Amino acid sequence: MALNRDFVGRTYKSTTSYEVSRVKIKEFAAAIGDNNPIYRDRDAAQAAGHPDVVAPPTFPIVFSLQSGGDALGDPDLGLNFAMVVHGEQRFEYTRPIYPGDQLVTTSTITEIRSAGRNELLTIRSDVTTVTGEPVCTTYNTIVERGGAG
Repeated sequence: MALNRDFVGRTYKSTTSYEVSRVKIKEFAAAIGDNNPIYRDRDAAQAAGHPDVVAPPTFPIVFSLQSGGDALGDPDLGLNFAMVVHGEQRFEYTRPIYPGDQLVTTSTITEIRSAGRNELLTIRSDVTTVTGEPVCTTYNTIVERGGAG
């Protein structure tokens, strides 16, 4: 069954903020196997021009789909999670993410399309501080294998 195209353009806002911490940055860097010291050591980060440790570029995946999750979990969308795989992701930064940042996300389903027997759904998530300062935009595409009609 094809995904419900009426969901294109729907926007969802996170209901809570995500507080970035040095510990979460360090854990994420370890999880992705990146030993760059600017993710773990404040002195190394400051030597590289940052005020504190900095989050790896893919860190927003930890929280950016939080608001988009409301859409993905809506039964009217028709998404079969058992058949979902990660398609692609990319990040466009306005500024780096640092410990102490309180971040919120506004996610919009920007595209649903068929590719062969698969359905592809793309979500754009705008990440800002709780005061509205732009931080980054993420683009995530998920693939529902065999979902195309």
